[in-house]
Amino acid sequence: MIDFLLHADKKLVELVAAYGPWVYAVLFAIVFSETGFVVTPFLPGDSLLFATGALCATGALSAPTAVGLLVLAAFSGNAVNYTIGRMIGPRVFAASDSVGISHRLLNRQHLARAHQFFERYGGKAVIMGRFVPIVRTFVPFVAGAARMTPHVFASYNVIGAAAWVGVCIGAGGVFGNVPVVKDNFSLVTIGIVIVSILPVVVGYFRQK
Repeated sequence: MIDFLLHADKKLVELVAAYGPWVYAVLFAIVFSETGFVVTPFLPGDSLLFATGALCATGALSAPTAVGLLVLAAFSGNAVNYTIGRMIGPRVFAASDSVGISHRLLNRQHLARAHQFFERYGGKAVIMGRFVPIVRTFVPFVAGAARMTPHVFASYNVIGAAAWVGVCIGAGGVFGNVPVVKDNFSLVTIGIVIVSILPVVVGYFRQK
């Protein structure tokens, strides 16, 4: 997974060569799973979209198809996560920290952090959380657990999915094939992760 994260550009080229058009299904599944299930926050998100944008710029992938499918994946993933949160979220937050299946399957510290993020920013958290690794996986779950109004969540979800996919793929299309970026993709990927989590780090120290 770390190898895929750091070399997403090369891995995507290999997937395109091996599976052709089916690579869109692979991309859809990864983005859907990262945003749709609270137990898979480790899947690549930003770097995968950035690499997808770089391949779209070369013509290896269709930009309209990739953007359309991945916006749908991001939207539907969040919708599923929100629904799961409405169904089991209250029991997860009410459970003891040391017992129960929820403790073994879910990182309760991440849940608590996402809950604070949601409480502070409200509906905007659904959009802002898209750009923060790990947080984006837990925010829709917390929104569901907090009984956020479904149509309000759906509105923010559409905006967040379109903004996240559009910005990341757009950045990949513009910068992904620049020689210095292409030759140092691993460092660029690490930089993307650092920039993404920087708001969380700053917020942590401000809170302290």
